[in-house]
Amino acid sequence: MNKFSKYFDHTLLKPEAGPQDILKTVSEAVSLDAAAVCVNGCHVRSVRRFVDASGADVKVAAVAGFPLGAMSTNAKAYEVQLALEDGADEIDLVMNIGQAKAGNWAYVEDEVYTIAEMCHESGAILKLIIETCLLTDDEIVRACRSACTAGADFVKTSTGFSSGGATVHAVSLMKQALADADYDGHMKIKASGGIRTLDDARAMIEAGADRLGCSATAAILEEYEKRG
Repeated sequence: MNKFSKYFDHTLLKPEAGPQDILKTVSEAVSLDAAAVCVNGCHVRSVRRFVDASGADVKVAAVAGFPLGAMSTNAKAYEVQLALEDGADEIDLVMNIGQAKAGNWAYVEDEVYTIAEMCHESGAILKLIIETCLLTDDEIVRACRSACTAGADFVKTSTGFSSGGATVHAVSLMKQALADADYDGHMKIKASGGIRTLDDARAMIEAGADRLGCSATAAILEEYEKRG
């Protein structure tokens, strides 16, 4: 990426966030020229309208199966369908972590494949949130391989709502797992959760992240402008 701001998905997913909070966040995403603004599904339509009216090159991302990933595949699919109909360009889907922990990787892959097909038919991209803080290193590697197999476009570290967020170790492990899986080059990595400073952001990028999910985007970019 040529522009540092395009690493960032400016994010507001707090359950207490109301329409005015979302308006502030999407306004910031546009003014900062972020890659995307990431919100809960009920806000997608209003965010889509704002971005379109602004003419900005900012994608609209919606979370699905968030934050636990434990819904049925049909429930997730319907949630994704609604988000796509409301104008989402990107879907950040939480993996079924319980099935992954149980070693039921066929279930995980079938679910991701279903959602990936829906996204790609609509021209949207799919990011699979694997919640690295709940997985062993071996499970992180396996989850990355399943994401590749099932057709996701990104594999993402965290929801930011569990026991931990992104770590350099996890991102590095994900990068190596994708390389070892001999993926065709389309798979990318999104780091999210706990990225609050420019040093945090740079560490994740150096470890292999292509996108960063942050609520502190404005502060990080301000620090970037000062420090370069």
